[in-house]
Amino acid sequence: MLDCAIIGGGPAGMTAGLYATRGGLKNVVLFEKGMPGGQITQSSEIENYPGFFEHGKTGMDFMDTWQEQVFHFGLEHRLDEVKQVRKEGDHFVIEIAGGEPVEAKTVVVGTGSTPKRAGFKGEEEFFGKGVSTCATCDGFFYKNKEVAVLGGGDTALEEAHYLSNICSKVYVVHRRDTFRAAPSTVDRVMRTENIELITDTTVEEVVGDAMGVTGIKLKNKKSGEETLLEVPGVFVFVGHDVNNHVLKDGEGNFICDVNEQGQVIVDLSMRTSLEGLFAAGDLRIEAPKQVVCAAGDGAVAALQVISYIQEQA
Repeated sequence: MLDCAIIGGGPAGMTAGLYATRGGLKNVVLFEKGMPGGQITQSSEIENYPGFFEHGKTGMDFMDTWQEQVFHFGLEHRLDEVKQVRKEGDHFVIEIAGGEPVEAKTVVVGTGSTPKRAGFKGEEEFFGKGVSTCATCDGFFYKNKEVAVLGGGDTALEEAHYLSNICSKVYVVHRRDTFRAAPSTVDRVMRTENIELITDTTVEEVVGDAMGVTGIKLKNKKSGEETLLEVPGVFVFVGHDVNNHVLKDGEGNFICDVNEQGQVIVDLSMRTSLEGLFAAGDLRIEAPKQVVCAAGDGAVAALQVISYIQEQA
């Protein structure tokens, strides 16, 4: 039986594996169907991780050093797809696609979330080349330039305000004439001089060349008028899909408490409502969705796993 099964190979899962193995646990396995790394591997350059500042370093390069470090201390990586986690008595059973179930004393789930795509033409083609879902990660690359933000919720307007401190101008494109964001957030955005709201409008296509995005084609829903907005970057904030499927039982019910968005409810120690089960990173409630925060979650979860196992001995 494993001491700890870690599901998800992003910064949260990898850090949990590092702290668990370095903390003395012998049987720790990281389940990640592909190569570990998470969403950050899609980033073209890393500049905001404390203590790391190397121009030209991609997210993939950045995570390569993590892999070398975490596996050095004995963490095992299994290229298996986890279908489901369930608890039987005082231990967990991890159901593996096409394989035998694995038993574990504790489980750390760090399966993260996936930014929703808006679905306009060229979005996938230019993702990471001018199309982004993270203003904190990529906003600096557009310093003193004009960018567009797509969305009408709290995240979209908050990120637009964040970008307004970096970019010369921010266009907020929203398909409705009202916003879902909190009134105070809407008011703050409307009072920001270099933010322009473009409502009742959809993004039809993002266009560009070998260097990246050069503009977006817009269509007004009322008039049908089509225009080209020349910007080198577009930030898409239309929500996230939480990757929580492994925490559902055979009837589709969650094995631990989640909120309305399907985010796992945890305390400050990353403990869920189910004893021995921990959640870390973007999967949890109020996650900042930053690498450094996910790594911190993973460390906290692993330390709690060690304490939990010691208490059960």
